[in-house]
Amino acid sequence: MHVHRIIAAHDCGKALNPMTVEGQIEGSVYMGLGQALQEEMVWNKGRLMNPTLLEYRIPSTLETPEIESIIVESIDPEGPFGAKEAGEGSLAATIPAIANAIYDAVGVRINTLPITPEKILAALREKEKQRAGNDAPGTNGGSR
Repeated sequence: MHVHRIIAAHDCGKALNPMTVEGQIEGSVYMGLGQALQEEMVWNKGRLMNPTLLEYRIPSTLETPEIESIIVESIDPEGPFGAKEAGEGSLAATIPAIANAIYDAVGVRINTLPITPEKILAALREKEKQRAGNDAPGTNGGSR
């Protein structure tokens, strides 16, 4: 699986330092990409089964897509100089955006993270099994 491009728009209030805000958006998208597709902690009866942090994969520079940051400015009367957060807002949207892109591409929804090729293949097989069962003779979907 490869994500080619992510466009993220974020309302940070007044961007006091636009270059820093852009970096924060890109970092949040990067974190969301890792959570959506790679990062996994395997637990068994309360015990962490990952051998070391070396097996806890995050995206490398080779796996990171083009990220386009769009700064949306508004003046927040509660924030300092009209600013709001710019740190993790884009993270919250990245994971469901990737999940929805996968659903649009292959027609199955994966509800657990990370979304791996194995999970997608299992969901596609289950969908095919259900379709075959509905098309069997004697069922509502099949012929008699």
